[in-house]
Amino acid sequence: MKPIFVFGSNLAGRHGKGAPLHARQHHGAIYGQGSGLQGSSYGIPTKGYKLEVLDLQTIDLYVRDFMSFALRHPRYTFNVTRIGCGLDGYTDAQIAPMFAAAPANCNLPDGWRAI
Repeated sequence: MKPIFVFGSNLAGRHGKGAPLHARQHHGAIYGQGSGLQGSSYGIPTKGYKLEVLDLQTIDLYVRDFMSFALRHPRYTFNVTRIGCGLDGYTDAQIAPMFAAAPANCNLPDGWRAI
């Protein structure tokens, strides 16, 4: 199974810090592409084009898109990072429930399946 690094992104695709920078440097994330599959990474937007933090409802829509993609690609293993819980300021308790229906090929951060 091909491993895919899943990170919180911004719609502008400015992968300049934290997990997005790691994704660009090590997993083929494309500068300027804000979401979706990029090399061996997948960006889930948590910030907008002007780097403003997106609301939880909007993030949830992008998470649903991701989970649909993961279901359609069972040969990939998706290693999900704590999207939205770093510079964006959301808590694990706010983000983890969005992944409650994550397919088995998604490895979630420690404790997220329990939330």
